[in-house]
Amino acid sequence: MARLQSLAALAAAAAAAAVLAGMLYKRKCGHLTARVRELEDTLADAVEKAAAERRGRVRAQQSLRRALSEQGASPDKGKPAKAPASYPMAPIGTVESCFSTRNGTPRQPLVVPLARATVVLNPARVAAEALEGLASYSHCWILYVFHLNTDLDKIWKDPARSKLKAKVRVPRLKGGKMGVLATRTPHRPNPIGLSVAKVEAVDGHAILLSGVDLVDGTPVLDIKPYLPYSDSVEGATIPNWLEIDGALAVESIHFSEHFISSLSNCWAHVQKQALYASADEFQDLIKEVLSWDIRSLSQRLRPHQVTIESKADDCGSKADKDCRNKEDYQAADSCSIVVYHLHLEGIDVSYKIDENSNIIVDNAALLPSAANQNRNKLSMLSKGKKLKQLQ
Repeated sequence: MARLQSLAALAAAAAAAAVLAGMLYKRKCGHLTARVRELEDTLADAVEKAAAERRGRVRAQQSLRRALSEQGASPDKGKPAKAPASYPMAPIGTVESCFSTRNGTPRQPLVVPLARATVVLNPARVAAEALEGLASYSHCWILYVFHLNTDLDKIWKDPARSKLKAKVRVPRLKGGKMGVLATRTPHRPNPIGLSVAKVEAVDGHAILLSGVDLVDGTPVLDIKPYLPYSDSVEGATIPNWLEIDGALAVESIHFSEHFISSLSNCWAHVQKQALYASADEFQDLIKEVLSWDIRSLSQRLRPHQVTIESKADDCGSKADKDCRNKEDYQAADSCSIVVYHLHLEGIDVSYKIDENSNIIVDNAALLPSAANQNRNKLSMLSKGKKLKQLQ
């Protein structure tokens, strides 16, 4: 009997403890609920405060723009000055390209698949984390500045008086003119370029690209991923003059034996900094570049900034002397061969092209700048695709 009473007492104590624990738990839950509500209210206040500050900044920026545009307002008419608003932009990186000069750089992206370049971003402006996920895309857009344009000073210093030409000569039209905004000419109201390129690899602050039409040293303004569902327009049309097949294509390309041996000598000096794994791959690049007539319209009509080689001894001295002046190139043509030069990867590639668009690549010579070339090479040639797959 005593044992039963003891068990009953224990049960009653346990029940009382359970009731007490339940009361404490409810009380604690109530405190936690109140704290959560308090934090939610604080968060809502912070969000509203941040939104108000953002709205205030936007209004202040708008007011500043209006004030700047009205600085030169006429006192009697009260009209804003004609000078357009300015939106200064600083490059986020630089292009290290296989093309060291404008001459020879493809006129459009992706037409030379082997054309490679590395975009090296400025760590002070762009963190490496900003490139996270880019390697998952096959292609990207590069927005950049046509920094080698000869009219940049006039455009930037006094845009109102820059007098940009409304029409430009189009290579495919053999000198025919077209509206500047209906072409891809670099000489635009604002010298901004847009190119699509294949993403080969991403490593730290650098991106290895192929199929580029970018010259070495190009300042990069922005990089955006290529989105096929929105960037590729089904049913898009182009003018008839752009549909001419082979308008700038050459008939044939041949490499002389002298070129093969001279390239081998040059390659020993540049291979450590080159974007290409071998001299053979570099030769394939030359063939792709020269598959399109890369000469300008004026070079095709009257060659300039090239070497003139005599065809015969009896006209050598006269031709060499006369051909120093642009006016005499045409006269010297009958007894001279025009030798063109293409600068790639620190190598001067010289070639000739006849009237039937047959090209002979003659020689390769090391450029003086090649010895001092200091690239941000990523060793991506061998590990490029592996990097892309890993990221």
